[in-house]
Amino acid sequence: MFKLFGNDEHSLANFHPVTSAFPPSEQFGPLEPKDTEWAQLGGFATETQIWYNVFDNGVFVFCQIIHSSVGLWSPTVQFTCKVYDPASGEQTWKSTNVSKFVTPPPASGSRTYDKRSCQSEKFRVVHTPATATHPEQYRVDATPDNGVQVSLTVERPNDIPGCKIGKGPRGGYSYFGPVDRPDGFVVHRFWPRTTCSGVVMVNGTAYDAKGQGMFVHAIQGMRPNLVAERWNFGHFLSRDGDALGGVSAIMMEFTTTEAYGRRKAEGDKIAGEVKVNVGCVVVGGKLVLCTGETQWADEKEGDKTGVVSRAEHTRTALDKDTGYKAPEAIEWTWKGPALGGEEGEVTARISSDFGNVAKPNGLLEKVDVLGEIPSMIKSVVKYAAGVAAFIYQYFNPATITITLPGKEPQTVQGTLFNEASYISNP
Repeated sequence: MFKLFGNDEHSLANFHPVTSAFPPSEQFGPLEPKDTEWAQLGGFATETQIWYNVFDNGVFVFCQIIHSSVGLWSPTVQFTCKVYDPASGEQTWKSTNVSKFVTPPPASGSRTYDKRSCQSEKFRVVHTPATATHPEQYRVDATPDNGVQVSLTVERPNDIPGCKIGKGPRGGYSYFGPVDRPDGFVVHRFWPRTTCSGVVMVNGTAYDAKGQGMFVHAIQGMRPNLVAERWNFGHFLSRDGDALGGVSAIMMEFTTTEAYGRRKAEGDKIAGEVKVNVGCVVVGGKLVLCTGETQWADEKEGDKTGVVSRAEHTRTALDKDTGYKAPEAIEWTWKGPALGGEEGEVTARISSDFGNVAKPNGLLEKVDVLGEIPSMIKSVVKYAAGVAAFIYQYFNPATITITLPGKEPQTVQGTLFNEASYISNP
């Protein structure tokens, strides 16, 4: 199972998930400097960097840069930002196309930058590598419009490494199509727990940006409607002062279209709609678990490997607004070998109950994907998919149950931001 696209898999599958390449003992792959450089691929590709943060005052903020390539046309770049204040219920969403995007930015005096830094006329992102005394960091300064100003410093503690599934240049990658010449790929790289500081201004109100969060760099090397029908994303976060010293749990899952999967035998039809799920868990300032699991049409890898990484929609209901069966409850599960030299397993579980689909708990927004992406990509995706695409965004209080090796289960209170995305095939 864990050969890198061995002969059997090559002949029976036209989809090759990252979990097929790395055994349970090799789930953790440390990030290398090039992993978080802007790739700026040609063809059809969508590349993004996102900084998610929950401030100590309870305010939730994320900032995102999206670089989209569409065939022979010039790439488009967007900056998006969401600010949600649970205390007041106020929510601000900004999405703007930008110009003059460049990576790396020009030198500042004697300081030069690599492609982990970038800038446009509306934002500047400066990456600073770690030293013996200072953590790796991003400085994000942005003014998407006159009503919103962002000035954030996001740091990755030296004791919490960036991660992907599997080591080396192939780590993190799932491939679509023939092995020798793939149609496309998906890859995710994470900073699983970060600290943040600075200030975010919204219509004259200043929010102190002291808090914690995460960072992700992701690439879809193919048209988005061909990559996946569904996505699930979850980010649980508790504060450093809790009983376990702060917990972060991240999960990213996509479901392939019907066109990509594997056959049971030569001559059979491809069984698609394969779920690939990757995740990680931080407890008390240490990365304790990385998980990756693929659920084929006829097999759940975790039943054999013991590594479980799942976002299961245990209750759904038809949303008449979108035509999709939206989640009313989700069970999130992480399970696998402990990292850091510990013997035994780590498990983490969250149960999310959103109530009735007509009035869900913690629903921030139903994002009309076609309303937010550049017009050229919109025309391609709408023509190919034939249906609207939506992202359900939620932010709720949540409880995680953590079981560490040799210890009894412990529960911690925090927050969970999650997205349930529907791209096609209602």
